[in-house]
Amino acid sequence: MENLKDKLKNNQLSIGSWITLAHPAIAEIMADAGFEWLVVDMEHSVITIREAEELIRIIALKGLTPLVRLTALDPNQIKRVMDSGAEGVIVPMVKTAEEARLAVKAVKYPPFGSRSVGLARAQGYGMCFEEYARSINEKSIVIVQIEHIEAINNLEPILRVDGVDGTIIGPYDLSASMGKPGRFKDKDVLEKLKTYENISKNLRKPLGYHVVQPDTESVMNKINAGYTFIAFSVDHLFLGHTVRNGLTEIRKNLHGKTVD
Repeated sequence: MENLKDKLKNNQLSIGSWITLAHPAIAEIMADAGFEWLVVDMEHSVITIREAEELIRIIALKGLTPLVRLTALDPNQIKRVMDSGAEGVIVPMVKTAEEARLAVKAVKYPPFGSRSVGLARAQGYGMCFEEYARSINEKSIVIVQIEHIEAINNLEPILRVDGVDGTIIGPYDLSASMGKPGRFKDKDVLEKLKTYENISKNLRKPLGYHVVQPDTESVMNKINAGYTFIAFSVDHLFLGHTVRNGLTEIRKNLHGKTVD
């Protein structure tokens, strides 16, 4: 089976999801669900670097690709999550090619990048540093989030940055940057999404999208539109929707019955 790096390069479909709840059991349950990769979200959660390492470990031991969505474009945080064993990062709010280059450099070792060297979990706690150092620049994954109107305006130079493996739309922030938060069917928002699709396809770059709500029809619509790097919902929404839908169905079927 091809790995995520190859799938991104070859524009092949891969489906993952988002983790915001720090308990290791969440990562184990999500990994066993059949996703190909999981993102530990450090931007919109209270996950600490210690908890992130635990989640990364479980995801990797389950045979999935562990990615970390950063708090910001922060080389120090990139260094720490990569040393924790992440195979790549998702960098939020990248607006320019220069920011994309900074992200790549922070992930890679010299001479291609500027990441400093440590002996942590990723390097086998010092036992397999040479093997890791030989392969990490080639194997590591850098995904930049296209979630601002400025990023759409600078999309072509961003996509041409060497070392950027893919992009993913942040639908809420993109619409918010246009003054239309959450209005995904707005004409102007749809127009910018079409611009993203056209430029990415012209440059033969993978289309990425986070379908935030656990809506399978929306996922299929994105696949049919040519998206190949798709995040399907997020742990707390899977939980919340399942509980609410189940209780709604139970109450609907009671039809006035009482429960002792």
